[in-house]
Amino acid sequence: MDLLKTKQQISSYIIDSQEEEIKRISLELHEGVGQNLYSILTGLQFVESSTAEPHMKNYLREMSLLIKKTIQEIRLLSVELHPPALTTLGLLPAMKSYINCYTSTFGIIVEIESEGPERLIPEKNSIAVFRVCQEALANIAKYADTSHVKMNFIWTENELTIAIHDFGKGFQPEEQNDSMRLSGLAAMKERMLLIGGQCKISSKLGEGTSIEISLPLK
Repeated sequence: MDLLKTKQQISSYIIDSQEEEIKRISLELHEGVGQNLYSILTGLQFVESSTAEPHMKNYLREMSLLIKKTIQEIRLLSVELHPPALTTLGLLPAMKSYINCYTSTFGIIVEIESEGPERLIPEKNSIAVFRVCQEALANIAKYADTSHVKMNFIWTENELTIAIHDFGKGFQPEEQNDSMRLSGLAAMKERMLLIGGQCKISSKLGEGTSIEISLPLK
């Protein structure tokens, strides 16, 4: 029992350290690299408006469009790494914000519903749940071959339950040889166990995969 507890403490410490580094990188991308690119964009637009040579104007316009696209990609990456809404607004708004980015990237519509009043969750727990949902959606984009996902948040006084169903091609867990998928599913379960929750996964060929995440709130 002591060995198991020590292993869990080490795993929790590693995950917490990783999250702090991810948060730092996300902030640097948004406020450092992103702001620098925006300053370059402003300079290019000023030079473009000042030159009368058509060829140079076209070149500067193309460069401005490329930098705009890069700024947008950096913003999306920053949100994916650590959405600001997770700290300021809570889990559900952060999930909705991420889903907007997810749909624009993969073309998969995620129908999200919430039942009951949203409860305040400690940041460590909300990050863990967010990461598990993020991994679930990433797996759906990679493997499910679907265009529709349903995600349901159920809030009660004592528990948060999140049900995710992808309506995809499904798989048979006992015959699954994909080590990448298996390691991802195992990581999802471990993250929830470390915060006292659970992650259950079921799948049927031709019927899709269902994931149920549960977290005690007391």
